[in-house]
Amino acid sequence: MPKPKEPPRSDALIAGADLTRPVDAVFVNAPLRDYASRPRVNDFTLPVLGLAYIATYAAHQGFNVGVLDAEAHGLGVEQTVALVNQARPRWAGFNLLAPTYHLSAHVAEGLDPEIKVMLGGHHAKAMPVEVLTDPRMSRCAALVLGEGETRVAELLADHRSRANLPGVMWIDPILRTPVTGGTPGNSHHLAPDIDALPFVDRVFLAQDPYLAPDGRLEANMVGARGCPYDCSFCGAAVSANPDVTIRTRDPYNIIAEMRQLQADGVEAFRFVDDLFLGARRVIDRMMTAFTAEQVGSWARWDATGRINVLHRCPDTLLDTLATNGLREVALGIESGSPRMLELIDKRITPDMAADVVRRLTERGIDVKGYFILGFPSETAAEIDSTVDLVHRLWNLSDHQPGRFRASVFEYRPYPGTPDWHRLIATGRYRPEQLLDYQPVDLTDQGLNEAMRERDEFNFSVNLPLADAPIDYIRDRLTHLTQAQHDRRTSA
Repeated sequence: MPKPKEPPRSDALIAGADLTRPVDAVFVNAPLRDYASRPRVNDFTLPVLGLAYIATYAAHQGFNVGVLDAEAHGLGVEQTVALVNQARPRWAGFNLLAPTYHLSAHVAEGLDPEIKVMLGGHHAKAMPVEVLTDPRMSRCAALVLGEGETRVAELLADHRSRANLPGVMWIDPILRTPVTGGTPGNSHHLAPDIDALPFVDRVFLAQDPYLAPDGRLEANMVGARGCPYDCSFCGAAVSANPDVTIRTRDPYNIIAEMRQLQADGVEAFRFVDDLFLGARRVIDRMMTAFTAEQVGSWARWDATGRINVLHRCPDTLLDTLATNGLREVALGIESGSPRMLELIDKRITPDMAADVVRRLTERGIDVKGYFILGFPSETAAEIDSTVDLVHRLWNLSDHQPGRFRASVFEYRPYPGTPDWHRLIATGRYRPEQLLDYQPVDLTDQGLNEAMRERDEFNFSVNLPLADAPIDYIRDRLTHLTQAQHDRRTSA
């Protein structure tokens, strides 16, 4: 008989911590679903750079910390609980996201009583009182609103410092009500100097750097914090983050990190923040430095961009981007419907998107377009206009040096966003309904290869938010994903 499969060990999966001595903190990235119930069919996920930044800073302050990326490892809830309990840290920290909140809460609830809990992330910021009063989070000693590096280190040194730290909340043990710390002279914790932070120690990341399909070793990076735009569906919308000071790293600080990674064999870089190609002044500063350092001769890089900004860039600047090694731009196109684009405050038109895609692909720069189907009040005809736009962009780039690819998602609301407040204000939905994210298997139990790469992102609140039926939305989503898969595999 085959031997029973042994449970995973903490020392194999908790990245960066020395488990031979007392552990100060394990920072947990919850899985997007409980993989003990249905194993994941994708084998790669984006790295948790936010947790890695916090862990790196804490380690530089002398603390023994690690990161458990349960999503990257495809773990179940009980496996995650067991791994943290095996490590016996003083603290367990959680990055709370709306779709994974209940999984994080179940993990926190299952931890040994002596482990203190620390919370942060978008969901913690959007619904701090609801989180703190959740019985499953009863051992939360600190909920950190916003950027956490310096405040987490202070809490690891002495949790009683929470009274002095702005944007740190907990439940008063006597009054049983939420309270917030903060004393004069500590506001610097809310917006750390991002050029003074240590570069991310990749030992804390499960899959970064990683070997990309093109054979290059690739690493993910953050060039800025904050976003000046207010897209109605986005957790990074400026109106949902009034505490965030928008800052961009010095170009030479970024290049220094790239050079450090290059020394370890990294040849490609992906900038995942909202501003790298999202503001003209940032593009100009970055390209001046990239040109001076001849980055295009030793690196390829990808970045997110804004269509309205790139639309206004002269051809000469787009030429400079290509010369400096730009490989692919990720664009939030979202919809082919002018009404939807106006409703979600994208500040673009379908023709602007087509113009930017054409000009980039003409220069050999690939484009990845993100699209959302099923916005509130969206009709079937408007969904069809998005499908038509995707096909138009495919056709437009078919004979260009660069290629266009589409990544399509079903709409779901997130707390704190403009959409969330708009939906609640209608009186038709309760918060618990809008938070009831459920996984949707579009892979046909893992057999549909076209859906495998994005299977972990297939989840829904299953509410008729759009005018178009949910089945129609998913049919069009599957059509576009299948078509994109067929285009790639036949290339």
